[in-house]
Amino acid sequence: MRTFAVVLAISCRGLFGADASDEKDVIAVVQRFFDAMSAHDSAAARAVLMPEGRTVASRETGAVSGGSQEQFAARLSTIKEPILERMWNPKVLIDRRKEGAIATLWAEYDFHREGKFSHCGVDSFSLVKTAEGWKIAGITYTMQMTGCAPSPLGPPKM
Repeated sequence: MRTFAVVLAISCRGLFGADASDEKDVIAVVQRFFDAMSAHDSAAARAVLMPEGRTVASRETGAVSGGSQEQFAARLSTIKEPILERMWNPKVLIDRRKEGAIATLWAEYDFHREGKFSHCGVDSFSLVKTAEGWKIAGITYTMQMTGCAPSPLGPPKM
């Protein structure tokens, strides 16, 4: 029985665990998305987003809103004030079956507007590995306006 558990754990790690290279690539794609947001660069956001993907926000009030990732990318170039989103301690799961690869990145984040704290929450990114590399297929996140713990990253450098 003990041997079976060890074999099962090793087998599952091969399918669902993240090797260092893929994990770094997934985190890098999400960071490029955050960089595109900060730069108000719709084209850079589109480079890592699947346009048919969805973005959904769940607010602490219980309100849920969303839209297409194409709509989200298009809005970036209309934002005038400086914005910054930072994540920490991302957790990555990757499935590498021969039919294709998918990944999920889950991380706490904080968001700043005009150099001031706006909100915090949890980001959940769904990614798909395409011929061009990892692409964000969907983004779901919570928005908490109050009661946020201080970021382990310290104050933002804007």
